[in-house]
Amino acid sequence: MVVIAVANQKGGVGKTTTAVNLSAYIAASGRKTLLIDLDPQANASSGLGVVVKPGEPSSYELIMGNASFGELIRPTRIKKLDVIPASIDLVGCDIELSGVKEREYRLKKALSRLEDGYRYCVIDCPPSLGVLTVNALTASRWLIVPVQCEYYALEGIARLLKTVELVKKKFNPELEIAGFLFTMFDPRTKISKEVVEELKSHFGDKCFSTIVPRNVRLCEAPSYGLPILLYDARSAGAQAYRRLTLEVLKRCRDRG
Repeated sequence: MVVIAVANQKGGVGKTTTAVNLSAYIAASGRKTLLIDLDPQANASSGLGVVVKPGEPSSYELIMGNASFGELIRPTRIKKLDVIPASIDLVGCDIELSGVKEREYRLKKALSRLEDGYRYCVIDCPPSLGVLTVNALTASRWLIVPVQCEYYALEGIARLLKTVELVKKKFNPELEIAGFLFTMFDPRTKISKEVVEELKSHFGDKCFSTIVPRNVRLCEAPSYGLPILLYDARSAGAQAYRRLTLEVLKRCRDRG
């Protein structure tokens, strides 16, 4: 199973939009896919029409080891796409796991017990570099970093890269950056073009060719609990995520 984390500790960069729509398009390509929502805001879950009710298990129980996959996995409206939804309970993980031995490996160990034939697993990380994101990076083979094409876009990238190197050194030597993804690109603004140029000058072919534009339909889709593939497959945002998925499938081949 190919495990891909989508992470950036800076909020509002299109991280959840990317996790949801990448998962949807991978599943639509015929590959059985699992999306794990590790963000306490649970936007990836609601963006697929899945909401955890009080008393129902969530990815919190996955991390804490308190539920089976049969209890956790929910189907979505996309064939071959399932989700393990998040809940607000995740906010306590940093404190509850403080001092717990091998706390960074909890997600990786849980996924090693998954036996449902998934080809891909996409993890939506919270906008922080705490224990949940470290768990996601430790469990993943690949990392996608969405970068918003606006002022201060590169703020925090150095810290994220430092965290990636630390995780590679201490917990997961196989972790690699699949690519940096430009999001919310507006061709009318100078800053959008400057962000693309600056990141490409630093990271070259580590930047995806696909650039996700600012798109009203992409913003609307989550409020209907739908990925863009089902909400408006002809929109510019949908076409961008379709192209991104082809790039991801090529870069992150089923070599796990």
